[in-house]
Amino acid sequence: MKILVLNCGSSSIKYQLINIDANNNSTVMAKGLLERIGLEMGEFTHKYNGQKHYEQTPIADHTAGIRMVLKALTDPEMGVIKDLKEIEAVGNRVAHGGELFKASALVNDDVIEKIKSLMELAPLHTPGNLAGIYAMREVLPNVPQAVVFDTAFHQTLPPKSFLYGLPYEYYQKYHLRRYGFHGTSHGFVAEKAAKMIGKDWKDLKIISCHLGSGASIAAIDHGKSVDTTMGLTALEGLIMGSRPGDIDPGAVLYIVEKELAEGKTMKDITNIFYKKSGLVGISGGKQDMRDIRAGRDAGDERSTYAFDMFAQRVKRYIGGYMAEMGGCDILLFTGGIGENAWFMRHPILENMECLGIKVDMEKNDKIMGEDAVISTPDSKVTTIVVTTDEEYVIAMDTMKLVQGK
Repeated sequence: MKILVLNCGSSSIKYQLINIDANNNSTVMAKGLLERIGLEMGEFTHKYNGQKHYEQTPIADHTAGIRMVLKALTDPEMGVIKDLKEIEAVGNRVAHGGELFKASALVNDDVIEKIKSLMELAPLHTPGNLAGIYAMREVLPNVPQAVVFDTAFHQTLPPKSFLYGLPYEYYQKYHLRRYGFHGTSHGFVAEKAAKMIGKDWKDLKIISCHLGSGASIAAIDHGKSVDTTMGLTALEGLIMGSRPGDIDPGAVLYIVEKELAEGKTMKDITNIFYKKSGLVGISGGKQDMRDIRAGRDAGDERSTYAFDMFAQRVKRYIGGYMAEMGGCDILLFTGGIGENAWFMRHPILENMECLGIKVDMEKNDKIMGEDAVISTPDSKVTTIVVTTDEEYVIAMDTMKLVQGK
């Protein structure tokens, strides 16, 4: 089955055309990215058969962007299918499912209305997600669509993990609680890591560290998420590329008061927390962990702060989740930083023997972008680097829904 996987942001569309065979093996036929949608000049990158097409062109809206994608997929030179009828389903990544969606779902009018009702929980992401769904309905109205939610995997969190220490009425009135994100990744890599050592993830206690520009950690007890670092929004938890992670609410109130007094709007202040904080804010403009490492090695003080703070926060949550679950069988690292930045895994995993975590650092320092066990044979906790594939998860969920499974 050929499935088009879409991840639509407010001004971008990421896509992959994935072919899944009868044995559930997948092949990425083409993938790409449209950026700066709705601005004067957009950018379109399309990768196919080991080649890349790039152009700058105006992209009026998401519908126009979807039409560009479909045209590229069937283009005589850079296309990978002959007819759009070969696309049998579309899988859409949706950021927030609130408490309404505990699993993926086929798109219909009711599902769309429910997603719209959750708009306030993810105001930066949901409009783009919906725009992609609407665009596909317009361009390929007869192709079934599914929605896969970042939050669904964490719907098993118990109240002690998802409630905030705020008046309970805010949860009752506004559903204000911790939801968690990166669920498609955490569930996929946890099960995959267990298979790598010949075990069933439902028999294990697993700590999953999805580390990238967006970063979160999940405590997974016998196949269920019981705690995670992100909360109502993707701002909570670890320090991230441009997001602050855990912060004293008093500091937020202080910033809001000061910025409003200087004439800033709430939109301006929101932008500070989503786009100008985290590694970017601490280091002075660096977001890529490789650049931060280079700055640290060159003696840049602020890059050193950013590097050390990131490692410390990850280490802190690992220890906390081990205490919370009463142990850990597998500690895994995934995501762009988790899979590739051995130089960040190194300080995170140093001096963790007290928790039963012993790592072969020589092996760790050679692993980039591949699946590997990096703990020593006598380690009580098996530490594994696991490559994630969220698009595959979306495609598989979509196929099962369309086939009625």
